[in-house]
Amino acid sequence: MTTYCEYCITHPEDTFNGNYHDTQYGFPLDDDNELFERLILEINQAGLSWITILKKADNFRKAYSKFNIVKIAKYTEADRVRLLEDAGIIRNRLKVNAAIVNAQKVLELKKEYGSFKSWLDAHHPLTKDEWTKLFKKTFIFTGGEIVNEFLMSTGYLPGAHQKDCPIYKKVAAQKPAWMKK
Repeated sequence: MTTYCEYCITHPEDTFNGNYHDTQYGFPLDDDNELFERLILEINQAGLSWITILKKADNFRKAYSKFNIVKIAKYTEADRVRLLEDAGIIRNRLKVNAAIVNAQKVLELKKEYGSFKSWLDAHHPLTKDEWTKLFKKTFIFTGGEIVNEFLMSTGYLPGAHQKDCPIYKKVAAQKPAWMKK
């Protein structure tokens, strides 16, 4: 059993936070669809607890075409209605719209940068405030807390794990040298 960071308070019946902490949080992601998934999950978390999102993560993957950016960017009004009627996810019109519009934005970024990850890499390192300004200029429904959590959860900002946490070393070992700056 891992020694968790102070913020990651788990209960015996809660395996969601522990698994996320140990296997996903702070680890760098290379796949654009996985990066996009994390962004959309962070957007959906706004105003809710993270455990709610973790428990619904599989439902989100099914509802949002496994977070395939190209497919989501092509969603129609019928898809919006389908998502808003899906009790397995967060049924918020602004959050559903953000997933679709932001998928379209990512496709625009891919034309210039080749990938969502390359766009992120091209701007690293920035401060939290600089990242937030960039995200607000580029995407919708991306305030400071959403941007901060997205970037920490994907390794672009420090702070996902305390230095005495065993996962901290695993995360650090996976980061490319340029990302450790």
